[in-house]
Amino acid sequence: MCGIAGIVSTNPTDMEATASVRRMMAALAHRGPDDEGLVQSSHEGEGAPSAILGHRRLSIIDLSSAARQPLPNEDETVWMICNGEIYNFLELRADLEKRGHRFRSDVDSEVLVHLYEEEGPALVERLRGMFAFAIWDAPEGRLVLARDRVGKKPLLFAETPSGLAFASSLPALLEEPSLDRELLPEALHHYLTYGCVPSPLSIFAGAQKLPPAHVLVWERGRWKTHRYWELACEPKRRMSEMAWMEATLESLTEATRIRLMSDVPLGAFLSGGLDSSAVVGLMSKALDEPVRTFSIGFNDPSYNELPYARRVAEQYGTEHREFVVEPEAIEMLPTLVRHYGEPYADSSALPCFYLARMTREHVTVVLNGDGGDEAFGGYERYFALLQSAKYRRLPGPFRTHVLEPMVRAWSAGSHARGFAAKLARFLESASAYDDPARRYGRWLSYFSDRDKAEGLYTDDFNTAVGENDSYKLLADLFDKARGWDLVDQAIFSDVGLYLPEDLLVKMDVATMAYALEARSPFLDHHVMELAAQMPASLKVKGRTTKVLLKRLLANELPPDLIHRPKAGFGIPIDAWFRKELGTYAREVVLDSESLQRGYFRRSSLEGLFDEHASGRANHGFKLWTLLMLELWHRWVPTVPTGALV
Repeated sequence: MCGIAGIVSTNPTDMEATASVRRMMAALAHRGPDDEGLVQSSHEGEGAPSAILGHRRLSIIDLSSAARQPLPNEDETVWMICNGEIYNFLELRADLEKRGHRFRSDVDSEVLVHLYEEEGPALVERLRGMFAFAIWDAPEGRLVLARDRVGKKPLLFAETPSGLAFASSLPALLEEPSLDRELLPEALHHYLTYGCVPSPLSIFAGAQKLPPAHVLVWERGRWKTHRYWELACEPKRRMSEMAWMEATLESLTEATRIRLMSDVPLGAFLSGGLDSSAVVGLMSKALDEPVRTFSIGFNDPSYNELPYARRVAEQYGTEHREFVVEPEAIEMLPTLVRHYGEPYADSSALPCFYLARMTREHVTVVLNGDGGDEAFGGYERYFALLQSAKYRRLPGPFRTHVLEPMVRAWSAGSHARGFAAKLARFLESASAYDDPARRYGRWLSYFSDRDKAEGLYTDDFNTAVGENDSYKLLADLFDKARGWDLVDQAIFSDVGLYLPEDLLVKMDVATMAYALEARSPFLDHHVMELAAQMPASLKVKGRTTKVLLKRLLANELPPDLIHRPKAGFGIPIDAWFRKELGTYAREVVLDSESLQRGYFRRSSLEGLFDEHASGRANHGFKLWTLLMLELWHRWVPTVPTGALV
């Protein structure tokens, strides 16, 4: 796990490029504290394009200096830098050696440069792993950038006056002085909906994210991208339930086993939920020593999963450690803002940072349960989506004038996770939109487009946003999956948006802030493709989610752990905003400096704070979104050169 950066240029005498790449590498030092390397390469000939490639290394496999990147082919005409792990590298290496290729190290990513020589940009289709890499082909004057299938590893790029700059993070890319730093209203608009800025956009007009499962090819001043993989939920396989259980167990076991390769200590995040518990169980069976497990919790019992994690740890005899997050954790917020580099509002990033910091004191690699919900149907909103179609068959006047007002009155001031609050949110979304994609979008969103256009935004910012429709991002994904079961449509949309743009960004940034490598067996593309071909009824049936996975683990875990309601990895921000965090956030968000940005109406912001403080409504997630946006704004003018930690 590392950080990569580079610049390609049609101007080989660009002396500033080397300085820019060195600054980018300094900004990525926290991702790769063990080593660094830089190379400049160009093809012979007047006016030939050149490349400067930089790498910061976190040593995981082959700790020797022989594995220092950038790594070349035999005659040093092709160079490679990579952030990630290639889990099938031994198989690929054996094949490449038979074809006559010679290797300089035992590191996994060296296969990329030789596989490129054989297959060109199509090499990505042979890879099994998590990666973002750059390959420079000097004779062809070609740069190839690529990201893994689901987007576990980040990669951003920006056009420069004479070429292209790229880096593993937005703060690093900002070290390129030519980057256009104008804020993109469309990106901010999407952020307020989803709590993140979806690719290919970034918050800045001049920077783009390479989307997951995409390859970018730059040749002599021109670039283009193409997608090389997409999850397919059709056609379905026809197998008995027992055969499905056997195939799932075999696939997950292998995905876990290959993620245990490491020359440094490794462990596991353990939340006490189904997915992380399954991973810990599979690790325990594969290793000859106790698994090191790490958990985080809160004093608020409705958010605290530590008791469940302890039970799993005891069952598998792990070496277990815990950490409790207190409300004073707001001192971590500036650190979050600096590392994400653009507005990011998933509040579970806060406990992730604390968990990563604690874990890194003991291990360098950690496995987790990310992706289990998307692969096997774990979200309650999948059930809600099915029920919303039935709800809309009820007579309209009964829904609008009787049922919905009654639920709104009942849910006023309810706890964020209370049944009444969930029911009110369900009815509001189910009634508001005919299109299931937009109903689904409402359950995912912080501010709906209606919230923003009819109250939150100033007239000027409404004009700047224009006709941009955040829910269209989801609607387009649902349309691509048209004709599938609704659950499969929702899973397809989550794999296309929520998983890569929110969850995986959260995990990558939080773990790499402390040079900790996170691996996710459920996100192995073989596991995901197998689960996608599973009938939707084995994922969600009635109110039961993860139907098959729960049956598979019935003999491994206690029944109350398997069947307890999904808790997620949230924090009690609703309560925090009624105490110290509320005072702090009000001062920040309603400050004259914030209001002068011209995005929001003061009266709307005051209304959100007042309603939340009084208990008339729960706006915790909205307030967090606004707070993180303003804290980001206050960081931007003072972007530091060098390490962020």
